[in-house]
Amino acid sequence: MLEYVYQATGLLLIVFAVQTFADKSNKKRIGTGLFWLIYGFSFTFGVMLPDWFVGVMVLLMTLIAACGLMGIGSYGHSDEKFRMESAKSLKNSMFIPALIIPVVTILWSKMTDSSALIGLGISAALALIVAIVITKGTVQQSVHEGRRLIDTIGWAAILSQFLAALGYLFGEAGVGETVSQIVKEIIPNNNLFAYVMCYTFGMALFTIIMGNAFAAFAVITTGVAIPLLMIEQSGNPVIIGVIGMLSGYCGTLMTPMAANFNIVPAALLALKNKNQIIFLQLVPGLLMLTINTFLIYFLAF
Repeated sequence: MLEYVYQATGLLLIVFAVQTFADKSNKKRIGTGLFWLIYGFSFTFGVMLPDWFVGVMVLLMTLIAACGLMGIGSYGHSDEKFRMESAKSLKNSMFIPALIIPVVTILWSKMTDSSALIGLGISAALALIVAIVITKGTVQQSVHEGRRLIDTIGWAAILSQFLAALGYLFGEAGVGETVSQIVKEIIPNNNLFAYVMCYTFGMALFTIIMGNAFAAFAVITTGVAIPLLMIEQSGNPVIIGVIGMLSGYCGTLMTPMAANFNIVPAALLALKNKNQIIFLQLVPGLLMLTINTFLIYFLAF
Protein backbone atom coordinates (compact mmCIF):
# COMPACT_ATOMS: atom_id res chain seq x y z
CA MET A 1 0.00 0.00 0.00
CA LEU A 2 2.89 2.37 0.67
CA GLU A 3 3.92 2.17 -2.97
CA TYR A 4 0.39 3.25 -3.94
CA VAL A 5 0.75 6.32 -1.71
CA TYR A 6 4.03 7.19 -3.45
CA GLN A 7 2.46 6.67 -6.88
CA ALA A 8 -0.53 8.87 -6.01
CA THR A 9 1.87 11.57 -4.83
CA GLY A 10 3.85 11.27 -8.05
CA LEU A 11 0.74 11.49 -10.23
CA LEU A 12 -0.33 14.67 -8.44
CA LEU A 13 3.11 16.20 -9.06
CA ILE A 14 2.87 15.24 -12.72
CA VAL A 15 -0.52 17.01 -12.91
CA PHE A 16 1.13 20.09 -11.36
CA ALA A 17 3.84 19.88 -14.03
CA VAL A 18 1.31 19.68 -16.88
CA GLN A 19 -0.57 22.68 -15.48
CA THR A 20 2.68 24.60 -15.16
CA PHE A 21 3.67 23.93 -18.78
CA ALA A 22 0.29 25.36 -19.84
CA ASP A 23 0.60 28.42 -17.57
CA LYS A 24 1.80 31.17 -19.90
CA SER A 25 1.85 33.72 -17.06
CA ASN A 26 4.80 31.88 -15.53
CA LYS A 27 7.92 33.11 -17.31
CA LYS A 28 9.84 30.13 -15.92
CA ARG A 29 7.18 27.54 -16.66
CA ILE A 30 9.57 25.23 -18.55
CA GLY A 31 12.03 24.94 -15.67
CA THR A 32 9.30 24.76 -13.02
CA GLY A 33 7.32 22.19 -15.00
CA LEU A 34 10.39 20.03 -15.61
CA PHE A 35 11.31 20.12 -11.93
CA TRP A 36 7.89 18.86 -10.77
CA LEU A 37 7.70 16.40 -13.67
CA ILE A 38 11.02 14.79 -12.75
CA TYR A 39 10.06 14.78 -9.08
CA GLY A 40 6.71 13.18 -9.93
CA PHE A 41 8.36 10.49 -12.04
CA SER A 42 10.70 9.64 -9.16
CA PHE A 43 7.68 8.94 -6.94
CA THR A 44 5.54 7.17 -9.53
CA PHE A 45 8.17 5.00 -11.22
CA GLY A 46 11.08 5.11 -8.75
CA VAL A 47 10.80 1.45 -7.79
CA MET A 48 11.03 0.45 -11.46
CA LEU A 49 13.98 2.68 -12.39
CA PRO A 50 17.67 1.78 -11.95
CA ASP A 51 19.51 3.63 -9.20
CA TRP A 52 21.84 5.43 -11.60
CA PHE A 53 18.88 6.84 -13.53
CA VAL A 54 17.26 8.17 -10.36
CA GLY A 55 20.61 9.76 -9.51
CA VAL A 56 20.66 11.52 -12.88
CA MET A 57 17.12 12.77 -12.22
CA VAL A 58 18.22 14.19 -8.87
CA LEU A 59 21.15 15.97 -10.51
CA LEU A 60 18.82 17.47 -13.13
CA MET A 61 16.51 18.77 -10.40
CA THR A 62 19.49 20.26 -8.57
CA LEU A 63 20.66 21.95 -11.79
CA ILE A 64 17.22 23.45 -12.44
CA ALA A 65 16.97 24.84 -8.91
CA ALA A 66 20.57 26.09 -8.82
CA CYS A 67 20.15 27.97 -12.11
CA GLY A 68 17.06 29.79 -10.80
CA LEU A 69 14.77 28.30 -13.42
CA MET A 70 11.74 28.01 -11.12
CA GLY A 71 9.08 30.68 -10.73
CA ILE A 72 5.52 31.54 -9.70
CA GLY A 73 2.59 31.46 -12.13
CA SER A 74 -1.15 32.10 -12.15
CA TYR A 75 -3.48 29.82 -10.23
CA GLY A 76 -6.96 31.14 -10.91
CA HIS A 77 -7.72 31.69 -7.24
CA SER A 78 -10.51 33.93 -5.96
CA ASP A 79 -10.03 37.57 -5.04
CA GLU A 80 -8.99 38.75 -1.58
CA LYS A 81 -12.47 40.01 -0.61
CA PHE A 82 -14.10 36.64 -1.33
CA ARG A 83 -11.43 34.77 0.63
CA MET A 84 -11.89 37.02 3.66
CA GLU A 85 -15.67 36.60 3.57
CA SER A 86 -15.32 32.83 3.27
CA ALA A 87 -12.90 32.74 6.20
CA LYS A 88 -15.37 34.66 8.36
CA SER A 89 -18.25 32.33 7.50
CA LEU A 90 -16.25 29.10 7.91
CA LYS A 91 -14.45 30.24 11.08
CA ASN A 92 -12.84 27.40 13.05
CA SER A 93 -14.31 24.69 10.83
CA MET A 94 -11.35 25.34 8.50
CA PHE A 95 -9.12 23.60 11.05
CA ILE A 96 -11.03 20.31 10.84
CA PRO A 97 -9.23 19.02 7.70
CA ALA A 98 -5.87 19.99 9.23
CA LEU A 99 -6.68 18.07 12.42
CA ILE A 100 -7.84 15.00 10.53
CA ILE A 101 -4.35 14.35 9.14
CA PRO A 102 -2.44 13.87 12.44
CA VAL A 103 -5.36 12.16 14.22
CA VAL A 104 -5.99 9.58 11.48
CA THR A 105 -2.26 9.01 10.98
CA ILE A 106 -1.73 8.29 14.68
CA LEU A 107 -4.79 6.03 14.85
CA TRP A 108 -3.61 4.13 11.79
CA SER A 109 -0.14 3.57 13.25
CA LYS A 110 -1.60 2.41 16.58
CA MET A 111 -4.30 0.13 15.17
CA THR A 112 -2.33 -1.50 12.34
CA ASP A 113 1.11 -2.99 11.86
CA SER A 114 1.72 -1.12 8.59
CA SER A 115 3.74 2.04 8.00
CA ALA A 116 2.48 5.32 9.42
CA LEU A 117 3.17 6.81 5.97
CA ILE A 118 0.23 4.79 4.64
CA GLY A 119 -1.94 6.35 7.33
CA LEU A 120 -0.60 9.76 6.32
CA GLY A 121 -1.64 9.18 2.72
CA ILE A 122 -5.11 7.95 3.70
CA SER A 123 -5.61 10.83 6.14
CA ALA A 124 -4.55 13.37 3.50
CA ALA A 125 -7.13 12.00 1.05
CA LEU A 126 -9.80 12.02 3.77
CA ALA A 127 -8.89 15.58 4.78
CA LEU A 128 -9.22 16.68 1.15
CA ILE A 129 -12.74 15.20 0.92
CA VAL A 130 -13.79 16.87 4.18
CA ALA A 131 -12.29 20.20 3.05
CA ILE A 132 -14.25 20.08 -0.21
CA VAL A 133 -17.47 19.32 1.68
CA ILE A 134 -16.93 22.11 4.22
CA THR A 135 -15.90 24.78 1.72
CA LYS A 136 -18.22 23.59 -1.06
CA GLY A 137 -15.24 23.77 -3.36
CA THR A 138 -14.20 21.51 -6.21
CA VAL A 139 -11.40 19.02 -6.82
CA GLN A 140 -10.08 21.31 -9.56
CA GLN A 141 -9.79 24.19 -7.07
CA SER A 142 -7.87 21.97 -4.65
CA VAL A 143 -5.43 21.01 -7.39
CA HIS A 144 -4.87 24.67 -8.31
CA GLU A 145 -4.27 25.55 -4.66
CA GLY A 146 -1.95 22.59 -4.28
CA ARG A 147 0.13 23.80 -7.22
CA ARG A 148 0.16 27.34 -5.80
CA LEU A 149 1.45 26.11 -2.45
CA ILE A 150 4.14 23.85 -3.84
CA ASP A 151 5.30 26.56 -6.27
CA THR A 152 5.53 28.95 -3.31
CA ILE A 153 7.65 26.43 -1.41
CA GLY A 154 9.71 25.71 -4.54
CA TRP A 155 12.80 23.49 -4.49
CA ALA A 156 12.79 23.49 -0.67
CA ALA A 157 9.97 20.91 -0.82
CA ILE A 158 12.54 18.17 -1.48
CA LEU A 159 15.19 19.39 0.95
CA SER A 160 14.16 17.07 3.81
CA GLN A 161 14.60 14.00 1.58
CA PHE A 162 18.00 15.19 0.39
CA LEU A 163 19.20 15.81 3.94
CA ALA A 164 17.92 12.47 5.22
CA ALA A 165 19.87 10.76 2.44
CA LEU A 166 22.92 12.81 3.38
CA GLY A 167 22.67 11.58 6.97
CA TYR A 168 22.58 7.99 5.77
CA LEU A 169 25.67 8.57 3.63
CA PHE A 170 27.50 10.15 6.58
CA GLY A 171 26.70 7.09 8.66
CA GLU A 172 27.92 4.71 5.94
CA ALA A 173 31.10 6.76 5.52
CA GLY A 174 31.97 6.39 9.21
CA VAL A 175 31.62 10.06 10.14
CA GLY A 176 30.25 9.03 13.55
CA GLU A 177 33.44 7.12 14.40
CA THR A 178 35.55 10.08 13.31
CA VAL A 179 33.53 12.42 15.53
CA SER A 180 34.02 10.03 18.45
CA GLN A 181 37.80 10.05 18.00
CA ILE A 182 37.90 13.84 17.82
CA VAL A 183 35.84 14.18 21.01
CA LYS A 184 38.10 11.74 22.87
CA GLU A 185 41.21 13.69 21.84
CA ILE A 186 39.80 17.09 22.80
CA ILE A 187 37.97 16.28 26.05
CA PRO A 188 39.76 14.93 29.15
CA ASN A 189 38.90 11.33 30.10
CA ASN A 190 35.79 10.77 32.23
CA ASN A 191 34.65 14.41 32.04
CA LEU A 192 30.98 13.50 32.05
CA PHE A 193 29.53 16.98 31.71
CA ALA A 194 31.81 17.74 28.77
CA TYR A 195 30.70 14.52 27.06
CA VAL A 196 27.05 15.42 27.60
CA MET A 197 27.60 18.94 26.32
CA CYS A 198 29.37 17.61 23.24
CA TYR A 199 26.41 15.34 22.54
CA THR A 200 23.62 17.91 22.96
CA PHE A 201 25.42 20.78 21.25
CA GLY A 202 26.80 18.39 18.64
CA MET A 203 23.26 17.26 17.83
CA ALA A 204 22.18 20.88 17.47
CA LEU A 205 25.23 21.82 15.38
CA PHE A 206 24.89 18.90 12.94
CA THR A 207 21.17 19.64 12.62
CA ILE A 208 21.99 23.27 11.82
CA ILE A 209 24.40 22.07 9.13
CA MET A 210 22.23 19.29 7.73
CA GLY A 211 18.77 20.72 8.44
CA ASN A 212 17.48 17.38 9.71
CA ALA A 213 17.63 16.13 13.30
CA PHE A 214 17.10 12.51 12.20
CA ALA A 215 20.16 12.68 9.98
CA ALA A 216 22.19 14.26 12.78
CA PHE A 217 20.96 11.63 15.25
CA ALA A 218 22.43 8.80 13.21
CA VAL A 219 25.86 10.46 13.17
CA ILE A 220 26.20 12.04 16.63
CA THR A 221 24.48 9.30 18.62
CA THR A 222 26.68 6.68 16.97
CA GLY A 223 29.81 8.76 17.48
CA VAL A 224 29.27 10.30 20.92
CA ALA A 225 26.24 9.03 22.82
CA ILE A 226 26.64 5.26 22.39
CA PRO A 227 30.42 4.85 22.98
CA LEU A 228 31.00 7.67 25.47
CA LEU A 229 27.74 8.14 27.37
CA MET A 230 25.93 4.79 27.20
CA ILE A 231 28.86 2.32 27.22
CA GLU A 232 31.72 4.15 28.92
CA GLN A 233 29.61 6.09 31.44
CA SER A 234 26.71 3.56 31.71
CA GLY A 235 24.08 6.22 31.00
CA ASN A 236 20.38 5.49 30.54
CA PRO A 237 19.97 5.04 26.75
CA VAL A 238 16.27 6.00 26.77
CA ILE A 239 16.83 9.36 28.48
CA ILE A 240 19.96 10.10 26.46
CA GLY A 241 18.33 9.21 23.13
CA VAL A 242 15.06 11.07 23.69
CA ILE A 243 16.61 14.27 25.05
CA GLY A 244 19.38 14.03 22.47
CA MET A 245 16.82 14.03 19.68
CA LEU A 246 15.12 17.03 21.32
CA SER A 247 18.52 18.77 21.28
CA GLY A 248 18.63 18.19 17.55
CA TYR A 249 15.23 19.84 17.24
CA CYS A 250 16.72 22.87 19.01
CA GLY A 251 19.10 23.12 16.08
CA THR A 252 16.12 22.87 13.72
CA LEU A 253 14.85 26.15 15.18
CA MET A 254 18.07 27.91 14.24
CA THR A 255 18.81 27.00 10.64
CA PRO A 256 17.54 27.92 7.18
CA MET A 257 18.51 24.38 6.12
CA ALA A 258 15.38 23.20 7.94
CA ALA A 259 13.38 24.78 5.17
CA ASN A 260 10.10 23.01 5.95
CA PHE A 261 10.05 24.56 9.42
CA ASN A 262 11.61 27.98 8.89
CA ILE A 263 11.82 29.09 5.26
CA VAL A 264 8.56 27.61 3.96
CA PRO A 265 6.37 29.27 6.65
CA ALA A 266 8.10 32.58 5.97
CA ALA A 267 7.30 32.19 2.26
CA LEU A 268 3.69 31.19 2.89
CA LEU A 269 3.20 34.14 5.27
CA ALA A 270 4.88 36.47 2.73
CA LEU A 271 7.31 37.81 5.35
CA LYS A 272 9.75 40.43 4.07
CA ASN A 273 12.68 38.79 5.85
CA LYS A 274 12.81 35.07 5.06
CA ASN A 275 14.95 34.48 8.18
CA GLN A 276 12.60 36.29 10.56
CA ILE A 277 11.25 33.04 12.02
CA ILE A 278 14.80 31.87 12.78
CA PHE A 279 15.61 35.13 14.58
CA LEU A 280 12.53 34.73 16.79
CA GLN A 281 13.40 31.12 17.62
CA LEU A 282 17.12 31.60 18.29
CA VAL A 283 16.97 32.49 22.01
CA PRO A 284 14.31 29.87 22.92
CA GLY A 285 16.33 27.28 21.01
CA LEU A 286 19.54 28.04 22.91
CA LEU A 287 17.66 28.06 26.22
CA MET A 288 16.09 24.65 25.52
CA LEU A 289 19.47 23.28 24.44
CA THR A 290 21.06 24.37 27.73
CA ILE A 291 18.22 22.82 29.73
CA ASN A 292 18.55 19.56 27.75
CA THR A 293 22.23 19.37 28.64
CA PHE A 294 21.52 19.56 32.36
CA LEU A 295 18.58 17.15 32.09
CA ILE A 296 20.77 14.44 30.56
CA TYR A 297 23.54 15.09 33.08
CA PHE A 298 21.28 14.80 36.14
CA LEU A 299 18.72 12.23 34.94
CA ALA A 300 20.68 9.73 32.84
CA PHE A 301 23.53 8.90 35.26
